[in-house]
Amino acid sequence: MPYFAYKARDAGGKLIEGVLEGASSGGVADLLLGRGVTPVSIEETRARGQGSGNAVLTLFKPRVQHVDILLFSRQIHTLLKAGVPIMRALNGLQESATNPAMKEVIRDVRESLEAGRELSVSLARHPKVFSSFYISMVRVGEATGLLDEIFLRLFEHLEFERFMREQVKSALRYPMFVVIAMAVAIVVVNLFVIPAFAKVFQGFGAELPLMTRLLLGFSDFMVTWWPAMLVALIGGIVAFRAWVGTHAGRMQWEALALRFPIAGKIVSKAAMARFARSFALSTRSGVPVMQALSNSAQTVDNSYIAAKIEGMRDTVERGESVLRASIASGFFTPVVLQMVAVGEESGALDDMMEEVGQMYQREVEYELKTLGQQIEPILIVCLGALVLILALGIFLPMWDLGKVAIKR
Repeated sequence: MPYFAYKARDAGGKLIEGVLEGASSGGVADLLLGRGVTPVSIEETRARGQGSGNAVLTLFKPRVQHVDILLFSRQIHTLLKAGVPIMRALNGLQESATNPAMKEVIRDVRESLEAGRELSVSLARHPKVFSSFYISMVRVGEATGLLDEIFLRLFEHLEFERFMREQVKSALRYPMFVVIAMAVAIVVVNLFVIPAFAKVFQGFGAELPLMTRLLLGFSDFMVTWWPAMLVALIGGIVAFRAWVGTHAGRMQWEALALRFPIAGKIVSKAAMARFARSFALSTRSGVPVMQALSNSAQTVDNSYIAAKIEGMRDTVERGESVLRASIASGFFTPVVLQMVAVGEESGALDDMMEEVGQMYQREVEYELKTLGQQIEPILIVCLGALVLILALGIFLPMWDLGKVAIKR
């Protein structure tokens, strides 16, 4: 996510400056308000300024994982539901934490509470660990006195997030392995196999078929220029990562990824499932619609879709309904728009969005189950084309040579 340089004033009117990471300036503003300070200006910047020594320490420092937040939410829900005081609960969680980074975070949160701050403000001191969506939900729990129930809902939401990510990764693992194997095979054949056949073809004393000449030419090019091609490949990867590292580049890439055959619709449906579930969870817990939209944008894991949702937030802020904002975004299907319309008319928008999230989740699960069947024909065609090219280019001249030898 991009970084934003901010200027804010605390309760005493003192000017505070700093840099925070967030999906948008609105998300950073919500985070600052959660800390009890009023933002004055928020501007996107490149990154946090860090010295080389700090960068090295950060590189090898253990990080808080998604599973750590998942366990934290479940355990603190159980302790609070059992009537354990929050300070005692945090102390127990700190002692039982196996990840040193998570142990340090819980220690800081506990000390912040001892200093008189609210739990949401204490959690907001760690924006890389607790998202603005997480903090907003905790703030609602504090206001309603249902903190234990909020942590249970957060646990279910995080578990859903984890399930979706793991399903997408597992579904894309096999096709990526096959594509990489094919790329390695092409490199090996062109660098080692075809040059060996080229020596045999040189003794034919006859014109070779077009396919063979193309294969030999491409093989000679790879043998001669493979160092330059390797450098170009590494440079392309570095340039791509640098481009995706920018806010505009990442948005363009993730918008393009949604148009990829097969994989694009899975990513899109998974993002919409996360949005619908998080929006339903927020509104059901009492979060205002505009803030719920802003918080839900943090959960979709796609900056292009997040920008669309932020646009919905701006439309609602101008006084339009959620339905009109959804239509203006141009991202929802007619079925979803109809469900949103029914939800607004009946006053049960949270229930309808929960249904939308479940619908998208079922579609994603079906797409993932049939992903192998959808990709298998493409892989078979690619493998068949590769074998055909090699057969025509390498074995056709040898077949011609055998026929000549038989005639003699």
